[in-house]
Amino acid sequence: MSKLLKDVYTNSYLESVAREIKIHYKEFKTDLFLDLVFASDWKELELKMRMKRITQSLHQALPKDYREAIDILTKAAPKFSGFEALFFPDFIEAYGKDKKHFNLSLSTLEILTKYSSSEFAIRAFILEDEARVMKKMLTWSKSKNYHVRRLASEGCRSRLPWAMALNRFKESPNLILPILENLKNDPELYVRKSVANNLNDISKDHPEIVLDLAKKWYGESAYTDWIVKHGLRTLLKSGNPSALKIFGYNNSRSIQVQELTLITKKVKIGSNLNFKFLLNIIKRSRIRIEYKIYYLKSNGSHSSKVFKITEGDFEKEVIEINKKQSFKEMTTRKHYKGEHFLSIVINGIEKEKVRFEVI
Repeated sequence: MSKLLKDVYTNSYLESVAREIKIHYKEFKTDLFLDLVFASDWKELELKMRMKRITQSLHQALPKDYREAIDILTKAAPKFSGFEALFFPDFIEAYGKDKKHFNLSLSTLEILTKYSSSEFAIRAFILEDEARVMKKMLTWSKSKNYHVRRLASEGCRSRLPWAMALNRFKESPNLILPILENLKNDPELYVRKSVANNLNDISKDHPEIVLDLAKKWYGESAYTDWIVKHGLRTLLKSGNPSALKIFGYNNSRSIQVQELTLITKKVKIGSNLNFKFLLNIIKRSRIRIEYKIYYLKSNGSHSSKVFKITEGDFEKEVIEINKKQSFKEMTTRKHYKGEHFLSIVINGIEKEKVRFEVI
């Protein structure tokens, strides 16, 4: 049985946290801290609530003076890393948003992000004082530390998974764009991935802004080309003609899909849909080959998802493509018995579509 993420907060882990804090604060109430964390309802708490419990318990066991408390936490934090250490920046979010501590809190988040990440905590400060925090994040985008540079982008993503949404940035991403400009040629892939993900978020609300930016960036460097490709992934999957044209995938007339065949037209939940088809390339072409599954929903309608097969430059030829698609139950998708559809998509255009049944 695989270990649940929430189970990273073991007794030994939290005892190690307490030991490290006690080095920097001799009066730390270890027993109180552990008793508060492992209260009777601990087993029922999910990951995020367990992290919050640790934050709240630290607050009870540390000095009441905020400056003194975060000085201790900042000294202890370098010994802990990864998502399990997110309670360090979470402490800043929970107790440091008032005006008298605001600048200190931002400086502390800059330090703590080097060990875990302040990408979630910073969002509460953006909501509190958007202009002030975004000015600081623009400065962070020029930091010598790549963790801080990544925070400048990741922290202001409008649709960061598992985080509070930044609805103002869904309405207008203008304060984000100068940060991305500063980071578009960052030497760290870790940072460039964040820039691409931020662009992808923006594309869901303002595709025209991202497309204009992509046209300027594409061809500037290998780094910007990579960012543009990954930042436009949602637009590419949706068959956006302007996005496809940037990469030369703007002609599907010379490409024919032939003999689309389902190995079995009835697919059992838990097994695979196996299919094959011929691609007749009439003349040398740049091709993006995808397939789309129209999944039956519980209400009888369908929702589609696009899967990429391959892309690149192809000579005049006929090639056979064999693929399989899993219909195993997943936490992110439940399968329903009934009519589904499969289509082959070439450069954003659906070429052939067939029906199959899930049983």
